[in-house]
Amino acid sequence: MLDPDHPIAELLARDDRYPFDAYVFVFEALRHAQEKLGMGTEYLAEDFQSELSLGEDDELDDGESEPERHISGQELCEAMRQYAHEQYGYMAKSVLNHWSIHSTSDFGEIVFNLIEIEQMRKTPNDHREDFDNVFDFDEGFQDKFQFSLPDSSEEHRF
Repeated sequence: MLDPDHPIAELLARDDRYPFDAYVFVFEALRHAQEKLGMGTEYLAEDFQSELSLGEDDELDDGESEPERHISGQELCEAMRQYAHEQYGYMAKSVLNHWSIHSTSDFGEIVFNLIEIEQMRKTPNDHREDFDNVFDFDEGFQDKFQFSLPDSSEEHRF
C-alpha cells in the first residue's frame, strides 16, 4: 500500500490524469533503458537541476558524487515503447491507453510530474517538449506483431 504521505500519493490526489500504475511503468521503463538497453549518458549528481529522492545516497564513501545515467526524453520514449512491447505484447497500446497514455506527450507529463515532486531528475537541457511527437502511437505499437492462420490444407492432429 502506498504511504499517503509519499510524494506520489500527494501527486495522485491533486492530479488524477494518470493512475499509479502509469507512474510505476515509467520508473520500470527507465530502469529497463539504463540497465538492459544501456541507454544514457553519465553525469555527476551535481549536474542535475533537481535532486532525486529514492532513498539512495547521492555521495560515494569518499565524498565524491556518484555518476548517474541520464536519458533524454526521446530516448526514454523509445525505451518505454520497447518495454511496453516486452511486457504487454500486442496489448501494449491498449494497456497504455487504459492508463490514459495516448501519446508520447503523456509520457512527458508523467516524467515532469515526477521531476516536480523530486522523484526523478532533469538536466538544465531537458524540457517537457522533448517528449512531444516522438513517435505516433498507432504506428509505434503496430507492425511488431503479425498473426497468421495455419494453412487450411494442412491436417490438424490432436
